[in-house]
Amino acid sequence: MKTNVYIDGYNLFYGCLKHSNDKWLDLYHLFANRIIHTQDPNAVVDTVYFFTADIKSKVSTMGANAQQAQHAYHRALQTKYPNHIKIIKGYYAFEKGNMLKYKQPPDKSDRVEVWRLEEKQTDVNIALTAYRDAIQSKAQQVVFVSNDTDLEPALRALREDMGDAVTIGVIIPIRKDSRRPKNQSLSQYADWTRSYITDDELADSRLPNKVPTKKKPILKPEYW
Repeated sequence: MKTNVYIDGYNLFYGCLKHSNDKWLDLYHLFANRIIHTQDPNAVVDTVYFFTADIKSKVSTMGANAQQAQHAYHRALQTKYPNHIKIIKGYYAFEKGNMLKYKQPPDKSDRVEVWRLEEKQTDVNIALTAYRDAIQSKAQQVVFVSNDTDLEPALRALREDMGDAVTIGVIIPIRKDSRRPKNQSLSQYADWTRSYITDDELADSRLPNKVPTKKKPILKPEYW
């Protein structure tokens, strides 16, 4: 069964990777070989889509190093899997905002100025890419790696428009022992749901520290 995977990079990072040693993650191996093949040995993963946005160095703890590390990671993925991994980027909006100050009860007249950093376009990019793949018969199974309720309309539309012509899977990118809440709204439209990713699966799915290229190898960032 031809399968495509749609990864919400923001969800994956904050659900599984932040403050871990697993950031240099082999996305294809983890989802194609460790998770989806175990779920259904007949599934063959064709394309893994990775939806992300370029880091803004001026608001990153590691500054320009974070931007360079992210760039190296994206190059490593595309170098190792040129025919199977596609990176689709949105962007971060960094804007001033005027927000209500936290108090009980809320007071609309008591506001504070803040900086707002928001990732843009990821949800709509995931929804459109998956929907097009399904209606154009580019995949018999679509698997969403996300814990975001904003994707619920996309899954509902796929189920209503495609019926049983496409299999829908959901992988919630949260570590098995995590206390983070698990969103169930996506699962109501899915044929199957995997509600966690194990530590062993992540540890077994790291890229080599040196990814060979035709020139200099791509190196895992030191602080990762």
